[in-house]
Amino acid sequence: MKRVATHRQALSPAEKEHQAKRRKAKQFWLKQLHSWHWISAALSLIGMLFFAITGITLNHAGAIHAEPKVVARSGKLPVAMLKELSAPAKADAPLPADVAAQVKQQTGVDVAGRPAEWASDTITVNMPRPGGDGWVTVDPSNGAIASEMTDRGWISLANDLHKGRNAGGGWGWFIDLFAIACVIFTLTGLLLLQLHSKNRPATWPIVGLGLLIPILLIHFLVP
Repeated sequence: MKRVATHRQALSPAEKEHQAKRRKAKQFWLKQLHSWHWISAALSLIGMLFFAITGITLNHAGAIHAEPKVVARSGKLPVAMLKELSAPAKADAPLPADVAAQVKQQTGVDVAGRPAEWASDTITVNMPRPGGDGWVTVDPSNGAIASEMTDRGWISLANDLHKGRNAGGGWGWFIDLFAIACVIFTLTGLLLLQLHSKNRPATWPIVGLGLLIPILLIHFLVP
């Protein structure tokens, strides 16, 4: 103890100032890292829980059975609207607004603004969505409408959202922003581990184990 006290007293003013600056810098970065860590954790917490659970359901999709529910409806356009079903200038143009309104009124399916496949005998609007599928057809010769909507259940919905399948651009942006929050959460956690590792000797062996386990699984068990 005397040696430590003597060593401390022997420090020059410049050395003391340098150590004080280092302590101040460390405290600053600790505060910043803790702030970014908890903010990114709060932002991504629910998303991480969702993607972790759906990771399990996707991994065991074959063992989870759900009976799809199929709803089929039919109808017919007024004769006056048939003249609007001539081939459009664009191959994937949506149905005319009043035709789409009639389709929704008679089948309950909203096809407004959706791209359609125009053929001489059938106009088809595909309706893919997370957790289900569907289509609407219109016969341009007589105005006959047919629709079929399939619902595969909430687990299929969650799995498709996990993959971003047919979920639209808004959900795609959410996944990207969520991934950025997870990266910030992970990197700030790694830096906090570095700052606290002197007092926690098991830190890097455990981190190394987290890296080694998947590498060994990939090498020995993945075909």
